[in-house]
Amino acid sequence: MEPIQLTHEQVMEIIPHRDPMLLIDEASEYVPGDHIVATFYVDPARDIFRGHFPGDPVLPGVYSVESCAQASDLVLMRKAEYIGKTPLFLGINNVRFRKKIVPGDTMEIHARLASERPEKAIATCKCEAYTAGDLAVECEVTIAMR
Repeated sequence: MEPIQLTHEQVMEIIPHRDPMLLIDEASEYVPGDHIVATFYVDPARDIFRGHFPGDPVLPGVYSVESCAQASDLVLMRKAEYIGKTPLFLGINNVRFRKKIVPGDTMEIHARLASERPEKAIATCKCEAYTAGDLAVECEVTIAMR
């Protein structure tokens, strides 16, 4: 299957997340059921930066992991057997934070289907997130489709 691109509106047609928890803006490369390359602009106006951390703002690690989970949701939710299902964050493994993500950065999130248990509707994606071409986060996200 040829990769396609997704606009912000198309992302919102696929995954149920909405502001302030929608952490995917668009996708430059998307093959449903296989992989995605998505982006998320880390807006300096996000309220979270008032407290994390004043004078030295950093995107909380849970946000970067959540953006990886949402990219994984996109990989899975257009597979025929999962259309109409809700993605539930089942687990995360092998998380490594390699570089601070700061206000004004644009994350480029890569998620690829790594394994799947179709009989249980559970899948794991291997994810990496980059800023300015540097690896910032890597993890494995497990999603249950219900």
